[in-house]
Amino acid sequence: MGDAAYRRTLDFVTANGIRLAYERSAGDEPVLLIAGSGSAGHFWTLHQTPALHAAGYAPIVFDNRGIPPSDAPPGKYALTDLVADTKGLIEALDLAPCRIVGTSLGAMIAQELVIDHPELVRCAVLIATRARADAARLALAEAEIALVESGVRLPAAYDAATKVFQMFSPSTLDDDNAVASWLDVFELSGPETAATGQTWADLAGDRRAALRRVTAPCRVVTFTDDLITPPHLGAEVAEAIPRCDLVEIPGCGHLGCLERPDAVNAAITEFLDNN
Repeated sequence: MGDAAYRRTLDFVTANGIRLAYERSAGDEPVLLIAGSGSAGHFWTLHQTPALHAAGYAPIVFDNRGIPPSDAPPGKYALTDLVADTKGLIEALDLAPCRIVGTSLGAMIAQELVIDHPELVRCAVLIATRARADAARLALAEAEIALVESGVRLPAAYDAATKVFQMFSPSTLDDDNAVASWLDVFELSGPETAATGQTWADLAGDRRAALRRVTAPCRVVTFTDDLITPPHLGAEVAEAIPRCDLVEIPGCGHLGCLERPDAVNAAITEFLDNN
């Protein structure tokens, strides 16, 4: 971490009319990492960016619109808005064709890039992803929209407890010390009011037919205990994309990048090394 070659600097670029904050580490093999809903780019910096740098890559992370210090314009954000932002970032930083890693909403952004902008993407790792919402996940997305539209602000403690139950595996939930730590993390971070516009980006319809057009090599990574994007929905993505394999990692929930980082990092770097 103290290596001068690994030091990151915060910078800004305007893409699609949105000022985006990004951090780029030194190196000749860039990898763009796209965070999930409500998450800042530093989601990746605890585990994934050090592993990528150690493997010889130059990771780039950024804050999607709605996550300060990137612009957070009022209103509802469509998935197409976030895709256009990311496309603009790739072009502004002259990264194309680049390796992409996305998780959750970030993986949905990556999917749209490989569908509609193949010239920008060398290969993609799609973590905790889906091509459609089944009945349970659609109900959850609609409930989250209803909550935002109601204007109700949930207490930070309630918001934190709900996230812990939704995001982690039973093995973590059964560990009192781990639960206490994660409750502190989520409660201190507070409700994601700055990112409420991203709530609507989760409604993208069924993209399985479109994914059959993808030409870039891809890997889907699923987590056995993921309640938000369960393995069967990730498997549908892998089945739809012609050049795609599937890795399922046990013992972790939706935030598998944090719960089992070594396994996730191995799945990412092994794929990137071959593509």
